[in-house]
Amino acid sequence: MPEAQLDAVAQLKPSAYVGTPDFLKILLDAAEKVGKDASCFKRGLVSGAALPPSLRKELGERGVAVKQCYAVAEAGVISYESDALEGMIVNEDIILEIVRPGTGDPVADGEVGEVVVTTFNPDYPMIRLATGDMSAVMAGASPCRRTNVRIKGWMGRADQTTKVKGMFVRPEQVAEVAKRHPELLRVRLAVTREAEQDAMTLSAECANADAGLADVVAETLRRARRRPGAPF
Repeated sequence: MPEAQLDAVAQLKPSAYVGTPDFLKILLDAAEKVGKDASCFKRGLVSGAALPPSLRKELGERGVAVKQCYAVAEAGVISYESDALEGMIVNEDIILEIVRPGTGDPVADGEVGEVVVTTFNPDYPMIRLATGDMSAVMAGASPCRRTNVRIKGWMGRADQTTKVKGMFVRPEQVAEVAKRHPELLRVRLAVTREAEQDAMTLSAECANADAGLADVVAETLRRARRRPGAPF
């Protein structure tokens, strides 16, 4: 339970939240459970994880109007929502392309492909950075009258990498867990949504599974999560 954060909210009474949408729900749920007032939150800018329509609706019903932006660590904010809530407007400092994954060849407007961005930030320039995220260009201009290109938002990954609670999980890291336990023959990690939160389930095949194996593998996952740089 995020008690320290709730204490800070009670003392500072912030009106805005910036972070992942999942954690905003965690804060509101925790405040409700312990009887603390978090009604000071009126608006939020969320990123780092998907914002399903159901979660946006729930947060709105609890008094927090949220908008989302799409950003990557290497290039910063790539696109953002306006009051129109029709697609995401590309940041004016970004050159964005939608390409066929694995080729770098631009696709036609409206076709889904991998997001590639260029930014001439003098402190950290990036030339045709392949983000691994999928999206598509939207036709026309936004009803909010901003004229830059719009994209449909996050539409999946071009590879098997995925996110769990805002952190990347890569196939090689799942394979690493299997290597630590030779008795596991094949493993598969599934990421689902439960109660508007990411849920991660590791399924495994093994020839001889003793009663304590599941607990041991679970502890391996917990240790991997604590390891610096690990996305579990």
